[in-house]
This record gives sequence, structure tokens and C-alpha cells, in this order.
Amino acid sequence: MLFLLLSIICSVTVGVLFKFSRKYNVSNTQIVASNYVFALILCYLFFSPEFNDVGISAPWGIYIVIGILLPSIFLFLAASIKHMGIVKTDAAQRLSLFIPILAAWLLFKEDFNMLKIAALVVGLPALLLILAKPSQNTENKWIYPAVVLLGFGVIDILFKQIALYTSLPYTTSLFVVFGIALLIMVGAVIYEVAFSKVSLNIRNILFGGLVGIFNFGNILFYLKAHQAFVQNPSTVFAGMNMGVIIIGSLFGIIIFKEKLTKMNFAGLFLALVAIVLIVISQTI
Repeated sequence: MLFLLLSIICSVTVGVLFKFSRKYNVSNTQIVASNYVFALILCYLFFSPEFNDVGISAPWGIYIVIGILLPSIFLFLAASIKHMGIVKTDAAQRLSLFIPILAAWLLFKEDFNMLKIAALVVGLPALLLILAKPSQNTENKWIYPAVVLLGFGVIDILFKQIALYTSLPYTTSLFVVFGIALLIMVGAVIYEVAFSKVSLNIRNILFGGLVGIFNFGNILFYLKAHQAFVQNPSTVFAGMNMGVIIIGSLFGIIIFKEKLTKMNFAGLFLALVAIVLIVISQTI
């Protein structure tokens, strides 16, 4: 349970760092790029990736797509936290779990029981209520959490496809994906510096380092939690998604004074109900 709690804290802390960075004149592009530098270093130290196994047979097409999507969605995540707040962004990110569930049903023809249907029926209004009635400075900014939801859902599907390549360690694939994401972001930083005249700043690197540490910590402790609850993965699944929504909401409301309407609170409650229904559906 300690690993699960640490994973939740790391996930929420990433959002807190992006929210806190608003007080400074920072470049999210540089922060995300630095994040992958630190994540790669930690991935190498903790997972000892086996590079000899990475060859022509590796799923390079999926690697490249995820390597492009990850930093892109990370930038949308930062923008969503800026315009919509931690509460709504964390909820949207966690509700992205409906995307792979729908894909499993529509694309991979997996069985779809009534509980999963009920979860989707509850999840859609939950999302609409969570994003309802933004404040004046966030009007029409719902697109950011919407992209976060869709993006993380697609990324989850692609990572599940990578996991099917059992001849290649999952952690090695993770290192390769981080490497591609870093190359993409280095190119974005170079473009920003050369054409947008944005200066490199040590503050961005420091924020990026912290984001990278907690981003990697989220992954590391989540994997360890699954190892600890190997006989009951639904516990980790439920705990992670519900924990991030609850703790993220507490941080947003108490620390950053984010304003939520009764409709937003109703949406958060329905989101938790939807997650519970999904967990139950996976145990029968």
C-alpha cells in the first residue's frame, strides 16, 4: 500500500509543480524537455534496460508514435492545469481510462458486460459536469483537458500493445520511448530558442528536473505496487485513479483555492462511481 500511496503522491505532485511554476516566467517546452533528461537517467539507473534486445523486431512504429504523443500531451497537461486547474485536469486524465476500455470493445472485440456499460453511462456526464461552467479566464479552454483525456487514453492503448511484445522487457521499451520523446523536445527547444527568441533558463531546468523525478517516481512506484498486489491488480487500478482524483482535488481546492461549482463536485463524485464500476466489472 505504501508504493501505491507514493505513486499517487508523485502523480499529483507533477500537477502541483506545473501549477506552482505559473508564478515564474517559465517555458513549459524547456521544462518538459528537462523532465525527460532526468526520467531517462533514473530509468537507466533503476531499470538497467537491455539494449541488445532492441532490434529490428522491436515495435518501432508504436515507439515513435508514443514518443511524439507523450511530450505533446504533457504540454497540453501543463496548459490545462494553467487554464482549468489541477482538479479538472487530474479528473480528465484519470477518466481517460474509458478510451482503452472502448477500444477493447470496439477494436479488439473483448467482452463488454453491463457494469462496463454502466461505467461509461456514468462517466460521460461525470466528465461534462467536471468541465461545466468554467470561470471567465478559462472560458472555451475546455479543449485542454479534453485533449489530455483523449491523449492519455490513446497512449494507454499503445503502451498495452507494447506490453504484448514479451520478448522485450517493458522497462527497456519505456527507456526507448523516453529517448524519442527527449529528441522531439530538444528539437522543440531549439526551434523556440532560434525562432521565438526564448532564452534557456536554469529555472526551467530545475522545474523540469523535479517534474522528471516525480514523473519517474509515479511510474516506478506504480509498477512496484502492481508487483506487491500481483494477485489483485484491480486494487492498484482503483486506488491509483481514485486517489489522484481525491488528493488532486484537495490540493486544488485547499492550496490553490480553485473554485468549483456544485455541478463540478457532482461530476467528481460520478467519476469515482464510474471507476468503482470498472473495477467491479474486472473482478467478475
